[in-house]
Amino acid sequence: MRYSSNHKAETRQRIIGEAARRFRKHGIEGTGLVPLMKALGLTHGGFYAHFESKDALVQASLEAAAEQTLERWQAPPAAAPTAVPMPEPATPAGDEPVRAVIDDYLSTRHRDEPGEGCPLPTLAAELGLRGQPSATADAMIEHMTALLADCRLAAGPGDGGIVALAAMVGALTLARAVSDRAASDGILATVRAALQPGPREA
Repeated sequence: MRYSSNHKAETRQRIIGEAARRFRKHGIEGTGLVPLMKALGLTHGGFYAHFESKDALVQASLEAAAEQTLERWQAPPAAAPTAVPMPEPATPAGDEPVRAVIDDYLSTRHRDEPGEGCPLPTLAAELGLRGQPSATADAMIEHMTALLADCRLAAGPGDGGIVALAAMVGALTLARAVSDRAASDGILATVRAALQPGPREA
């Protein structure tokens, strides 16, 4: 049976969409092509009619996930609940959209539904370990850092350690994932300079 070009394009998009969810949830190595195609009612052999390799699918899926993520936070959603209610600091009206992004990104919902969330927490580390930095990661980081450019760290008493650790782990993960070496160096240098040891000023 011969299929139209539209059918082939639609099938390709279905594969990308399912792969984008599975890669974010299970990682690249944890996602097999056979179960991926079976979940879509397709054969493993049919995969190669759409992609030359799994790496090609990874790139297409990362681009799709990045686009979905940036659209999600282009118009910030209402703040999502967190595991432990925290008092909200007084926030100037102009900061409300960014506050909404932060709350949604660091919500328990986003934590518990990686298949529908930002690909960076799952895929950045794996891309770095695979030695396959991505220009798509570069674009995502550029967009998100521009959005969060005016944020400041405001750790409470005794909270500086977890904030510093999260910043260091995140910086190293992102630095390994980006394809631009200068940008990678910049991530490390910027976070290194921002983290100053010693007691906080009163």
